[in-house]
Amino acid sequence: MIIRLLGQDDVDAFRRIRLEALRTEPAAYSSRAEDWESLSDEEWRRRLTDNPVFVAFDGSEPVGIMGFIREHSAKMAHRATIVMVYLRETRRGTGLAAELLAALTDHARKSGIRQLELAVSVENRGAFRFYQRAGFTEVGRIQGGYLHEGREIDEILMARRIQD
Repeated sequence: MIIRLLGQDDVDAFRRIRLEALRTEPAAYSSRAEDWESLSDEEWRRRLTDNPVFVAFDGSEPVGIMGFIREHSAKMAHRATIVMVYLRETRRGTGLAAELLAALTDHARKSGIRQLELAVSVENRGAFRFYQRAGFTEVGRIQGGYLHEGREIDEILMARRIQD
């Protein structure tokens, strides 16, 4: 298993794993597969290169993804939000999520990020427990954070300091 930071030439792998995530676990994300399926190649490339995206590969097959978006404001540029977290079901419980998070955290730390933040669906108890084990703490909730099939789903906000 190899985990690496994707570059502009990795658009196809990025597209495959991102669409797989959105199609397989639609209730887990605020984005919809339909929103991403219609993107131009240029937009896929922009989304890949504007923010760091890490992908786990089994050979040439992408099996997991995790990225982060750094805050742009000078007073908040020490913070980043983890996004697009997904592992193929057959890879869950193997430690791969922790390896992806470690690679992302190391890159974030080297980039000057001091705090990682995320939002996880209240319905995704496995992910919530994973983040707790990884040192994230709940810092708030957003009631009805997003809609899925007409249902409002609450989001749990979590944060973890990675530098003091």
